[in-house]
Amino acid sequence: MAYQAGGQRSAPRPAPESPEAQAYLLDYATLLEAVPFPSVVVDHRWDVVSTNGAFKSLFRAVGPHPTAMPGDNFLRFVLFHPDASSVLGAHEASWCLPMLAHFAAALESHGHDHGLQAIRRDIAQDPLMEAAYRQGLPHWIRAVGEEAVEHDGAVRPLLHPDPRWGATECRVVCETPKTLENMGYTRLTLVLREARRTPPASVRRAGRGAGHLRVVTASE
Repeated sequence: MAYQAGGQRSAPRPAPESPEAQAYLLDYATLLEAVPFPSVVVDHRWDVVSTNGAFKSLFRAVGPHPTAMPGDNFLRFVLFHPDASSVLGAHEASWCLPMLAHFAAALESHGHDHGLQAIRRDIAQDPLMEAAYRQGLPHWIRAVGEEAVEHDGAVRPLLHPDPRWGATECRVVCETPKTLENMGYTRLTLVLREARRTPPASVRRAGRGAGHLRVVTASE
């Protein structure tokens, strides 16, 4: 069900017009590559502007998808890719619901954005995802508190394909310099922690893809 969501890939992302901005992004990509942890730069739609090798390595085992690859749009990957839960531990509570909350905020701020509207239509096409967005998300926020939707500082489970990391955790660090922020971009880095001996039961039982959201039932 989640795999079918999407339709067409979002339109190509416009590059900064000024040579200075383009040069800055090139130099920033060089800086990003020197970071040992997975790091990504995204715009307000979560279209990916730049990633480093550690980010690519984290998602190297992810299968192909027409609209939801992690290197294209990270929000779409979290919500719609059937392999998302194979990398993002406790996928529903730790990743999907916080991302839905950020999407709702972005849609409120940029309601006429065609890319965000396309994601909203894809959510509506999946009954479980739509129920999670309309009913489950507000209930979850009330239950866990507003701080649970924040990315910066959150500690979230990961299932790294590299056995040196394996089932581990990462702290999400949002660090966006002013120049990048002025371009409308945000940088997130997943600071990996030492691997745990045994993943929590919630991670081991994680389902595959957004079609297995359990925060609400389809009948609610």
